[in-house]
Amino acid sequence: MKSKVLIVGGTGYLGKRLVKASLAQGHETYVLHREEIGVDIEKVQMLLSFKQQGAHLVIGSFNDHQSLVKVVKLVDVVICAISGVHIRSHQILLQLKLVDAIKEAGNVKRFLPSEFGTDPARMENAMEPGRVTFDDKMVVRRAIEEAGIPFTYISANCFAGYFLGGLCQPGFILPSREQVRLLGDGNQKAIYVDEDDIATYSIKTIDDPRTLNKTVYIRPAQNILSQREVVQIWEKLIGKELLKSSISEQEFLAIMKEQDYAEQVGLTHYYHVCYEGCLANFEIGDGAEEASKLYPEVKYTTVEEYMTRYL
Repeated sequence: MKSKVLIVGGTGYLGKRLVKASLAQGHETYVLHREEIGVDIEKVQMLLSFKQQGAHLVIGSFNDHQSLVKVVKLVDVVICAISGVHIRSHQILLQLKLVDAIKEAGNVKRFLPSEFGTDPARMENAMEPGRVTFDDKMVVRRAIEEAGIPFTYISANCFAGYFLGGLCQPGFILPSREQVRLLGDGNQKAIYVDEDDIATYSIKTIDDPRTLNKTVYIRPAQNILSQREVVQIWEKLIGKELLKSSISEQEFLAIMKEQDYAEQVGLTHYYHVCYEGCLANFEIGDGAEEASKLYPEVKYTTVEEYMTRYL
């Protein structure tokens, strides 16, 4: 019997993919939305399309504890995908209200909080101001564990749309056919995952006893590449070499300090990924799992396949 799933943040960048993946894998799927949706016509139409695909739309609000409890009681699994990216919005600590509702409801078999990026447990030495993302996620983790709520944490590394589209350059989401700036020597490895694959793997974990109370890393072997290797793939696809320049660590940090707060948060994350190699410089080890090994039946999108969409 497949679990009933509630998606919180289901109209967001990753949330809409989680809804689609949950339905595709045969789960009875509930999508939380606020009553006061206003005149956001795109959001309304997305919700209606979910409904047409078989999802249940349920009303609840972070400002109304009982409404959350009522909705949580309908399902077995809660997945939260509210934004933790400052250039969109940063809502990570709102999940503490969801933790309270799950605790009171008492029926949830698994909670997947809004993680999906760098594992915050490995970022205790992260720089300001970007460390706020990791600190807030750790606050939520502690609340989940103190409440005794069964969990799975998903570390999905780099969203392909943000990183591959811009050839790993902050502020770019379309690849140039002329030039590229390498961050440092461009040789630090990172891990790039198609957002639809992140959703597919995440849904796969929810009824799997092997992933209970563990962190699951999404590390598809062919997608562990340096910025330089990503650029080489693009050059091969377009049949042309790009003009390359480089930005040193010191230059990058100096440029970062001139930006506004939200931009600085994002650039800090780029710094840790592209200058320090924080995503790929450790072994997963015991007590965690790797998604592409757990679910070899999922045919993930390689970096090269992903990049062809920009041709």
